[in-house]
Amino acid sequence: MTLHQAAATSYSAPRVASNGLLNFSDQIFAQRFGRAPFSIGHNLSGHPLFSIERLLELSRSLPEGNVKYNSGRVEVGTGIYRGPATGLSIQETIRRIEECGAWMVLKFVEQDPEYRELLDACLDEVAPHSNSIEAGMRRREGFIFISSPSSITPYHIDPEYNFLLQIRGTKTINVLDAADRSVLSEAAIENFFSGRNHQIAFADAFIEKAASFNLGSGDGLHIPPAAPHWVQNGPDVCISFSITFRTPELERRDLIYVANSHLRRLGLTPRPPGRSALMDSVKYLGCRALRRTSSIIRPMSRTNN
Repeated sequence: MTLHQAAATSYSAPRVASNGLLNFSDQIFAQRFGRAPFSIGHNLSGHPLFSIERLLELSRSLPEGNVKYNSGRVEVGTGIYRGPATGLSIQETIRRIEECGAWMVLKFVEQDPEYRELLDACLDEVAPHSNSIEAGMRRREGFIFISSPSSITPYHIDPEYNFLLQIRGTKTINVLDAADRSVLSEAAIENFFSGRNHQIAFADAFIEKAASFNLGSGDGLHIPPAAPHWVQNGPDVCISFSITFRTPELERRDLIYVANSHLRRLGLTPRPPGRSALMDSVKYLGCRALRRTSSIIRPMSRTNN
């Protein structure tokens, strides 16, 4: 039995005609945004920005540090970016993606004006719905995943609101509940947001708890912030476009987790965000003040040295 066959619940994304770039249910969006995954549709399949030739051009224009790639023949629990190297260059990997067994992400593709325009066009359709729930869409960022047949994206979490759009090929995304503390402890979340450890531990018991979403070209999926997930590709090359953003409230929660990480290192057991409005405010303001102080002290130290 494969991992995606073993997952607890399986869903297929709806295919509904739309005059826009994205299509989703207003009701489901209102009910599940930021709390649970849900399927959407899109009209980007066949878009010229996702041809191999254009992606090669994009890979050359991005800073080298914004392209991450490794073998896609890994275990689910390997950890993100921890797969073995392929021995190929970035461009060789893209050209040979059908047979080289690789997984690649092009990060912050909005640095290219054409991809920025497409990212904005997509997120402009999301904004009226997301702003009514959590106002202030900001930090719009795009990521493109290019991966070989049958490759795996290991178990991990991401900090943003994310809509993953499947452009080419098929894949199964297995998503766990970000609020399930038997899967993701408070300490693990704190370590992630504080930058102490971006890897989270996987256990086989999580397979039965995951909701499994089957995506083909034209399908998409909303993945809430910090929802643990992993991906199993189908038998063809996969190309996906991840459109992400943050909000002031999401960034505030992130800073509270950073503050809690410091408190836990002092031997305390801090309250999670949302338990006490007063304590959340104290942590947020304190952590923000410390960050501002650090940003001032570091340049001064470099100057004095």
